[in-house]
Amino acid sequence: MAAVALTSMTGFARAEGRVDGKAAFAWAWEAKSVNSKNLDVRMRTPHGFDALELSARQLAAETFTRGSINLTLIVTSDAASAGTGVDEAVLDALIDLVKRKTAQYGTQVFGNAIELARFDGLLALAQGRQAPEIMDAETIALRDAAVLAGLKAALAALAAARRQEGARLAPVVGGHLDTIAALCVEAGTLAATQPAALKARLLQQLQELAGAVPALTADRLAQEAALLALKSDIREELDRLTAHVAQARDLLAKGEPCGRRLDFLSQEFNREANTLCSKSTDVALTRVGLALKSTIDQFREQIQNIE
Repeated sequence: MAAVALTSMTGFARAEGRVDGKAAFAWAWEAKSVNSKNLDVRMRTPHGFDALELSARQLAAETFTRGSINLTLIVTSDAASAGTGVDEAVLDALIDLVKRKTAQYGTQVFGNAIELARFDGLLALAQGRQAPEIMDAETIALRDAAVLAGLKAALAALAAARRQEGARLAPVVGGHLDTIAALCVEAGTLAATQPAALKARLLQQLQELAGAVPALTADRLAQEAALLALKSDIREELDRLTAHVAQARDLLAKGEPCGRRLDFLSQEFNREANTLCSKSTDVALTRVGLALKSTIDQFREQIQNIE
């Protein structure tokens, strides 16, 4: 089978960078993807970066059509990395001050100005360094633009990782289709001998029962054998299996997302293989039918991870 291009739904990527200026910090995006029926994007961002979520989801939707994608933003500020000594007495006093003033003025008046959630500011004071500066809208916009540019790089790297995984899957999936096609040919060869085998088996059974039932004429024997052969005819199942193999190869050759359609085809493969096994009156043909079912199961297992 010719080489095909597949995209897997499994992959991992990481992109790193820095933002300099009033609030300098280093950032890192981690993007992980596993298989899913649809596109499911989940995010984890530090406090203060929640506004990125909508744009991040849009970027993921522009890049992928399927997969469960987890995006994690890790931020390390320069202020947080400068100095580690904490004066616990100062920190306790600051926290106590916040509690007393909140109780005095209420959360609506005082709590919105100094919250325990801004622990980074209290920690900075307790470490004897400047508290994080409140950024204006323009600074936040520049910061977010830089971080989103990093996300684009991470998503591009994730897409490349998924293509690499798909390249490893392609020969496996193609090999399963080749095996299914070969088994169909073998089943067709065995099926061609079924009418004669059925007639011989029917004649033997009649001979064994010759004393219990009236003898059949040659014409009647031929009619009974033909009826049995018609009930066990698997040519339609083999024709449909062959057509499904050709359709699957066409889908793979296009190099487009085809996971859902291949999954549907695998169900059709399995249905025809089940019917073939139920019609089989020959041990060898049954063996081929079971081999078909096993290969189809392996094929379906692999395509669950194709976009």
